Amino acid sequence: MLDSSQLAAITASPYKKDFPLLANNPDLTFLDSAATSQRPRAVLDAQRRFYETMNANPLRGLYSLSVEATQAIEDARNHIASFIGAVDEAGNPQGNEVVFTRNTSESLNLVARTLGASILKPGDEVVISIMEHHSNLIPWQQVCRQTGAHLVYLRANDDFRITQDEIEEKIGPRAKIVSVTQVSNVLGVENPIRQIADRAHQMGAYMVVDGAQSVPHLKVDVHDLGADLLAFSAHKLGGPMGIGVLWGKADILNAMPPFLTGGEMIDSVTETDAVWAPVPQKFEAGTQDAAGSYAFDADLTYLESIGLDTVERRERLLASYLTQSLAALDFVDVIGPLEGERHVGAVAFNVRGVHPHDVASILDGSKVCIRAGHHCAQPLLAWLGQSSTCRASVAFYNDKEDIDRLVEGLKTVWQVFNGN
Repeated sequence: MLDSSQLAAITASPYKKDFPLLANNPDLTFLDSAATSQRPRAVLDAQRRFYETMNANPLRGLYSLSVEATQAIEDARNHIASFIGAVDEAGNPQGNEVVFTRNTSESLNLVARTLGASILKPGDEVVISIMEHHSNLIPWQQVCRQTGAHLVYLRANDDFRITQDEIEEKIGPRAKIVSVTQVSNVLGVENPIRQIADRAHQMGAYMVVDGAQSVPHLKVDVHDLGADLLAFSAHKLGGPMGIGVLWGKADILNAMPPFLTGGEMIDSVTETDAVWAPVPQKFEAGTQDAAGSYAFDADLTYLESIGLDTVERRERLLASYLTQSLAALDFVDVIGPLEGERHVGAVAFNVRGVHPHDVASILDGSKVCIRAGHHCAQPLLAWLGQSSTCRASVAFYNDKEDIDRLVEGLKTVWQVFNGN
């Protein structure tokens, strides 16, 4: 249980005023940040500013507007690299290791279709976890089918933990790629990525991390994680939709073939052949969303102005209060650990006897926004013995009142179906 000082810390939110949609709709309770977060004014202003002051195609012009647009993208790369700890021994950000994509899904598909397709052969193994979002499952299913490799699952125990014994049993000498989510988008639990990465490297495998649910909530350092490649999306951190990131060690990215081909990803072209541009441009065919990259840069500046430690601490308290509030309702079953501190952002639950879609629809009548369904994680839900669940997820801009409104809404749901 949270003590009085912890509850006082989340009683009100000093951040909602920074988010126009929340500030303009004070009666709205938004608890679906695991799907997409709200955008701070700094991001909206930056995207508009790009189009109003430096709108030009980057990389393709020698005039000042194009040079400014090009520099904006490169500045964003370096900021992202610094944000995730992709720095050299002197602390210099390695922006050349940051590839822009459309989202986490595209980043993971890129890895599967390039690295996976080029190194896997019959009998090899790709190891993922039972907790994976479909974006980190289906690409590996496909590439295994095409190459003759096998898909192996790390399975959690009854306490929703992937144990060291499971890691050592499942990641063996035939493993060539290990790709695991750092935080489950359903259960909200954090997986032991460093231990998994150490075992993967011991076996000579690459370590790929799905950071879609971790980078928005935790201070992530790719080197501390032991990651070889990391994928995440801007829109879950408050940045624009349509901007994804694939970070990878330079030597690995250099060895990977391109994913998409066309303009800007080439160094030279003849009638019969082509030479690829250096990384990261090799993976960025066509016109990139320069305005989105520029706005994402502004988003990271906004987050850093609050302080990542502050964000993480506040969200831990919110997730703990959310978990304990749901567990206190005798008609609600929390799906996942009951220890609130183990939830990173998201908590899954069900109202007994009521379909999650009905729960979400009735809550919407009270302007409470949650997610309902299989959350693009059907194998996980099958393992949990569920066909679908409700999911409430918090971000640092939420407060105690948001969770209290959810609880009152759930009481209404129960009354609608049970009359008491």
